[in-house]
Amino acid sequence: MYTVFGDMLSGNCYKIKLLMQFLSIEHEWIHVDILAGETHSNEFKKMNPNTRIPVLKLENEQYLWESNAILNYLAEGTTFLPSGNYERAKVLQWQFFEQYSHEPYIATARYINKYLGLPEDREIEYRSKQAGGHKALAIMEDRLSENKYFLGINPTIADISLYAYTHVADEGGFDLSEYINIQRWFRDFESIPGYVKMER
Repeated sequence: MYTVFGDMLSGNCYKIKLLMQFLSIEHEWIHVDILAGETHSNEFKKMNPNTRIPVLKLENEQYLWESNAILNYLAEGTTFLPSGNYERAKVLQWQFFEQYSHEPYIATARYINKYLGLPEDREIEYRSKQAGGHKALAIMEDRLSENKYFLGINPTIADISLYAYTHVADEGGFDLSEYINIQRWFRDFESIPGYVKMER
């Protein structure tokens, strides 16, 4: 059985929970408190020297970290990861987009606001994330105007990667009301059997 070390309120950890629920993968979930510094313990560093969650412990005592790497590992051989080379590359394309053009803005703004309580010394940084976040949302909105999901009619781990932080983007100050295709995608995604909300 797999063990996941994470925090369900973290989008990166929530990604893993979603896929495991969609695929009915048996697992144990161990909560990790990042604000209490639990990822910096010597025990945690042995699992992930980069001191970040989530971490997936495999049955053979091996560990995987980085959320999108874990998704690719767990989705192998399932409908959430296409078998064709081009389609798999497209999944990775959207996952890299999520990590480099989406998360640094939307997830960071959410972290500053939700986790840290928008302290005065980080307010300028928080405001600076808005333009980049809306650029990413506009790209997603355009793609979803022509496709039910990011690769077409079926959900993949690309959708999981992007849904995790997008659906709580309002917690980072992003008004999603004008993104009608993203709103429609939310509804479709949340109708996938096994869907769970982001909550402890």
